[in-house]
Amino acid sequence: MASLSVGEHQEMEVDRRGESEESGDDDTRRRSINGDVDPNQPAGTSKEESPVDMDTITLDPEEEDVDLVHCRIGKIEGLEVLQKAKTLSLRQNLIKKIENLESLSLLQELDLYDNQIRKLENLSNLKELELLDVSFNILRKVENLEGLTKIKKLFLVHNKVTAISNMDHLTSLEMLELGSNRIRVIENLDALSSLQSLFLGTNKITKLQNLDSLHNLTVLSIQSNRITKIEGLQNLVNLKELYLSHNGIEVIEGLENNKKLTTLDVAANRVKKIENVSHLTELQEFWMNDNQIDNWSDLDELKNAKSLETVYLERNPLQKDPQYRRKIMLALPTVRQIDATFIRF
Repeated sequence: MASLSVGEHQEMEVDRRGESEESGDDDTRRRSINGDVDPNQPAGTSKEESPVDMDTITLDPEEEDVDLVHCRIGKIEGLEVLQKAKTLSLRQNLIKKIENLESLSLLQELDLYDNQIRKLENLSNLKELELLDVSFNILRKVENLEGLTKIKKLFLVHNKVTAISNMDHLTSLEMLELGSNRIRVIENLDALSSLQSLFLGTNKITKLQNLDSLHNLTVLSIQSNRITKIEGLQNLVNLKELYLSHNGIEVIEGLENNKKLTTLDVAANRVKKIENVSHLTELQEFWMNDNQIDNWSDLDELKNAKSLETVYLERNPLQKDPQYRRKIMLALPTVRQIDATFIRF
């Protein structure tokens, strides 16, 4: 018998490395800091488990928030009784197909994280759905979402999706999480004018492009890809957080119109000089660790950021200076955290 507890999808802020944290939790998120799967962490479900018979699970017809996590469910069936359900969590089960949900017309959130689903299908009747999470499955394509006109958050982390497609109708979408897939090109996003957060970390993307229509975008995460140039961001005037770590970027450039940036992460690239950021006066966090910065005068570029509190510069040639921390403090007196260590006053 599976207990039915209130299972609200927790609102979590984006972490400082730019990965969406709303999909998954501390026990089930099997990603490293850059969105890679950690081989040392076990999968949430053993694929050799035997599916349970749904008849053994007691369902409460009055329940609005239904939690059926890790119940060894092999097939979605017998849920017609849940006519009042607004949230349904089926994460960490053995489900292979999305089916038999047509009667759940009030459903607003559907969580299918960590199952064995190969295709997005049979969702068209869920007209009230605002959140869909099918992360950690075996999807190869984004499809059959035409009826979900109210959806605001879509999580498809760690599947086998090769292209961004079939999203023109998702005009209410505010958050799109496609991290850890096989995407090579940023495309087909023009209709997503309401999009505020876009996560594309750990794919195979080589160029920043086709983002011009995303005027409301405030968070863009594209770390752990194959980007070599910062470009194509000129229309993103409302962008506040930009995560570009673990790419092949050599020059900081192309940020002239992104004056609202509060977080800029270009860690683990090939940057030799801090430049072209003096106009980013609202910066609060600047991540430049694991690059090739060797000139202390570069820090002058950050002096106009009067609210700058966090700076990461470790594993640059600068760190070899015995006065490393002291020189940062003198150059940037508003900073309260250098690398992972807070400043003591």
